[in-house]
Amino acid sequence: MNHHPIELFIPVFRWLNRVMAEYGLYIYLVAVWASPFLIAWILRGGFWRRRPRPRVAAVRRIVPPSSAVPPPLPSSIKGSSPSLRTSDGDVQSFGA
Repeated sequence: MNHHPIELFIPVFRWLNRVMAEYGLYIYLVAVWASPFLIAWILRGGFWRRRPRPRVAAVRRIVPPSSAVPPPLPSSIKGSSPSLRTSDGDVQSFGA
């Protein structure tokens, strides 16, 4: 008995040949009609798209309210020059 690897697959090749001879047209039509959907699936992410993780509705993270404190003013506005002050003591926005 010959144990050549190709001769072990001869029954498989004969079966594929018979299937293609009998159902080749139908296999071709299914492949043609399915190819646009397959191409669209691949372009949308296909194999590389990550599966969405299931969201646990019962667990919620509670964030305590923070105190709203305005940021500190820059030093140029805190110590404005006396030339920007008007006669009544207000500070002008522009030096014009």
